[in-house]
Amino acid sequence: MFSLPERIDSKWVRAQVNRLQSEGYYGGVRLLMALCKVFHSYCKDHSIDLHGRNFTISYETNIPRQTGLSGSSAIVCAALNCLLDFYNVRHLVKVEVRPNLVLNAEKELGIVAGLQDRVAQVYGGLVYMDFSKENMEKSGHGIYIPMDISLLPPLYLIYAENPSDSGKVHSTVRQRWLNGDKFIITSMDEVANIPLEGREALLEKDYAKLAKLMNRNFDLRR
Repeated sequence: MFSLPERIDSKWVRAQVNRLQSEGYYGGVRLLMALCKVFHSYCKDHSIDLHGRNFTISYETNIPRQTGLSGSSAIVCAALNCLLDFYNVRHLVKVEVRPNLVLNAEKELGIVAGLQDRVAQVYGGLVYMDFSKENMEKSGHGIYIPMDISLLPPLYLIYAENPSDSGKVHSTVRQRWLNGDKFIITSMDEVANIPLEGREALLEKDYAKLAKLMNRNFDLRR
C-alpha cells in the first residue's frame, strides 16, 4: 500500500527518497504480490474457498537488508499469516506446508533460497529439521520438530553492515550441485549431518560441542 499524506512537505519527500535508495522502487511490495498469487493458486488447487471481500496490505520491517537475516522471507511469512487469518483458512493450510508457500513466492521472483529459514519463521523458536530425500519426495516437505527454546545457551547475533545479495552467492552453489560437483555434494552431505550431533548436544546442554559444530558448519559453507 502506498498513500500520500494530506500535506506533502520536504520531510516527507526526504523520507521517500531514503526509502527508494535503500529498497528500490518496488521494495517488498513485489514479495506481497508474489505471495498473493501463490496463496490463491494453492487454495484453488486444494479446493479451499476464499470469500470475495477486499483487503489492503502493507508492511514495515526492522530487519537489516541483505545481511543474511532472511528479511525477504520474513515479510512473506508475515503476509501469509495475514492471509490465513483474513480468509479464516489457517486450519486448512497445514503448518508444515506453509514454508513451501513462502519459498514458492520468492521463487516467483527468481530468489534462490531453501526451506530452513522459512521453517524457522513459520514455527518460531527452536526447530529440528529433517530434510531427508525420502521424506521430501513422499510428502513434499521435511519433518519439523519444535524443541524447548530453554535448551539454547545465550546467543549473540552479529552481522556486517556491507549488504550483498545472498541469492547471488547461493545460485552458484546450487548450480554446481545440479551439475554433480563432487566437492559441493560431499560438503553439503556433511553439513546435513551436523544437526544430528547438534540436537544431541542441545539436549545434553553440551555447549562446547555445540560451538564446535557451529564453527564446523560455517567452515564447510565457506
